[in-house]
Amino acid sequence: MAARNCLVANDWVCWEYVRSRSQELTDATVQHVWITVLSVLIGLAVALPLALLARRGPRWAAPVLGLTTLLYTVPSLAMFSLLLPLFGLSASLVVTGLVLYSLTILVRNVLAGLEGVPEDVREAARGLGYGPARLLWQVELPLALPALLAGVRIATVSTVALTTVGSIVGKGGLGNLIAPAVSSSFKAQVLTASVLCVLLALVADLLLLGLQRLLTPWTRAAAAKGA
Repeated sequence: MAARNCLVANDWVCWEYVRSRSQELTDATVQHVWITVLSVLIGLAVALPLALLARRGPRWAAPVLGLTTLLYTVPSLAMFSLLLPLFGLSASLVVTGLVLYSLTILVRNVLAGLEGVPEDVREAARGLGYGPARLLWQVELPLALPALLAGVRIATVSTVALTTVGSIVGKGGLGNLIAPAVSSSFKAQVLTASVLCVLLALVADLLLLGLQRLLTPWTRAAAAKGA
């Protein structure tokens, strides 16, 4: 009886809410995850050519970095409003906005990783007959992975948080539960959805950290040697 009464009492912690709304929570979490993953992957695909353009010199770096930084300063409500005529009230609207927000982090980290590749390594690869494309994919990007994946981690955690704003068009994952619950003071829903959002960010960060360590074993060796 006490477990059922927590809904009537509007308690912050209510296991009856979790039990009775489990499907709703699952659906919101799944939507949150796929919007986040899709946004970061598209953001990375866009950030790579932008970073390659920016490293050609200050003439290109200034506008690329300036534009991506400017996009990040646009408030989310204004960003979605500007994109609304193009995409309507759809998931594409939310994903596009999140991609634009992720660029400032991803472009800078990809660029930092590429610029951190030692020039003597590039010269040695060229001496072995590596062309620009092969040099990029087989030498520069593998060596840039630590900085690149660090950027992906930051962008992913940031995107998990920003995805909730998509609730203004009904495509905000867990934000679809948080926003109306705040308006109606439904405490159990606010707390449960917020905790799930935090857990998603933590799990995503830990998974990406594990991936980073798996793909860049030389960084662990260097750290151990330095210690």
